[in-house]
Amino acid sequence: MVKQLLRLMTELSSHRWLSRLMGAFSHSRLSRFLIPTFIRTYHIPAAEAEKPSGEYQTLNEFFSRRLKPGMRQIAEGANAVASPVDALITAMGEIHSGTIMNVKGQDYLLEELLNHSPHQELYKKGFFFVLYLSPTDYHRIHSPLTGRRIESDYIRGRAYPVNEFGMRHMKSVLSRNERLITYIAGANGEAAVVKVGAMNVSSIRYSDEQADQWLIGDDLAYFEFGSTVVLLLENGTFTPRPGLAEGTKVRMGELLGTQSRP
Repeated sequence: MVKQLLRLMTELSSHRWLSRLMGAFSHSRLSRFLIPTFIRTYHIPAAEAEKPSGEYQTLNEFFSRRLKPGMRQIAEGANAVASPVDALITAMGEIHSGTIMNVKGQDYLLEELLNHSPHQELYKKGFFFVLYLSPTDYHRIHSPLTGRRIESDYIRGRAYPVNEFGMRHMKSVLSRNERLITYIAGANGEAAVVKVGAMNVSSIRYSDEQADQWLIGDDLAYFEFGSTVVLLLENGTFTPRPGLAEGTKVRMGELLGTQSRP
């Protein structure tokens, strides 16, 4: 009964008008007074930010902060694939016949996640990571490999929570929420960076709308409040780093594995 009530409340609160209202407040100068409380509540390492916390004019500006140079080590090597975010790996593994299996007890169809894009054919037997960003985490998204943008797709969607409750008890959250997908072609294969919006998060933005190529670790996009990234690697090209598993905490730039053509 309690779970049913929570599910109903989540359904009602997932509408975009509520996310817009929360977003409007987080962009207001009044919200800057919440920054110290936000830092304390979520134990955010504010010393890593490029500016002192008192210089941020809004809560959203602080949330989407950049880091000081050198705060993250970027994986090296022509075939390296790096984590695009600071996050918890909540699921990872091979994709079977276009299905991402057992993400918090649910299976996801690539055709729904990628909004029926023709690109889905490149990933039906590929590899995936589901990377969850908590409020504590750094929330900018970086390129997982060196390559060029071959397509970008924005899917207007809902704003369900992507926390433990939302992922387990709401149906197909990753395929129903707002998504911004970047397809990047590297020297050894393609990658899809699927940025998924969440409750009270109704904005995913490119850091530079005009950019069409990136080096591994370059600033790609950012969330306005926390969410999830699904990283897809092309069929038959990816080998995960030994020892990497669900439940591992990774940092942006950390080596996830290597990509090479068969």
